[in-house]
Amino acid sequence: MLDDRKLDVLKAIVTDYVSSKEPVGSKSLVERHGLRVSPATVRNDMAVLEEEGYIVQPHTSAGRIPTDKGYRLFVDRLATVKPLSPAERRAISTFLAGAIDLDDVMGRTVRLLAQVTSQVAIVQYPAAPAAQIRHVELVGLTTDRALVVLITSSGTVEQRTLELPHVSDDQIAQLRALLNSHLIGIAPSAAADRLAALAADLDLALRPIGTPVIAVLLDMLASDASDRVVVGGVPNLARFGDQFETTVRPVLEALEENVVLLRLLGEAASSVDGAVTVRIGHENPYETLQATSLVASSYGTVSDGRATLGIVGPTRMDYPSTMASVRAVARYVGRFLAEG
Repeated sequence: MLDDRKLDVLKAIVTDYVSSKEPVGSKSLVERHGLRVSPATVRNDMAVLEEEGYIVQPHTSAGRIPTDKGYRLFVDRLATVKPLSPAERRAISTFLAGAIDLDDVMGRTVRLLAQVTSQVAIVQYPAAPAAQIRHVELVGLTTDRALVVLITSSGTVEQRTLELPHVSDDQIAQLRALLNSHLIGIAPSAAADRLAALAADLDLALRPIGTPVIAVLLDMLASDASDRVVVGGVPNLARFGDQFETTVRPVLEALEENVVLLRLLGEAASSVDGAVTVRIGHENPYETLQATSLVASSYGTVSDGRATLGIVGPTRMDYPSTMASVRAVARYVGRFLAEG
């Protein structure tokens, strides 16, 4: 266990390195942080911190920089996640106001999170087991193409276009009415059986257009919204290219893999409301992302749909501010979806 003074030295090293990007020396620590001890005493403390693996000297005659272990202790010793200012809270609320559907909420959220943290933002779509089908819209685009729109009570809007044999406006209207009479108010999980039964009982006149439309609806219902992830702020990563041992390319490639992102968020998900999870460097099980840290938090409820959002950035990041921003955005998004 480190005593309070050594913890203060470690905290000062992390703070200075994050802001300056330069290795930190003992003299500058004493001058900037009012440690009330001599530089020699700080050097002794830094030697202990280095021996314990919390800091490292990147090259001879340089100051020290934190290791993953040092960042971990720094994060674990944060007394509380600092609250956002009233102006920051208003900005988040205003940014989300006016969203028209779930896709819009997710798009606004990922842009907001990338903007307030200056990192790469990742937002998972919520799964809503209690959602019901609110409406099915069928629109003839041309004589041989139609648009199918599926709207649920959770705000999810999915749409597909498909080719159909020559179809009249009356047939479109008749099929639309038939679909809604069978599906409105039904949970997506129960809708498949209804659609299968409807397909078997279609009038011969409607079957040429009804069968492909039902097939598209079945495919839309089979997709799990929580398997969808949106990513924003990728250009932010380029600003930190010098923070990666080799190149930023492997990190960018990993961020393009939907499965990796889902697992990353899933492993970071917490059952504790409002809790922020931090995975630092080599705590990350994905080798290509071990030069990064993930800060994540769950949002939503079981009934409204629960999911995870977070940011990925270099291990040299402002953890207190980033954790506060991630927690605040998660809370606002959860509240916005619940009220919507």
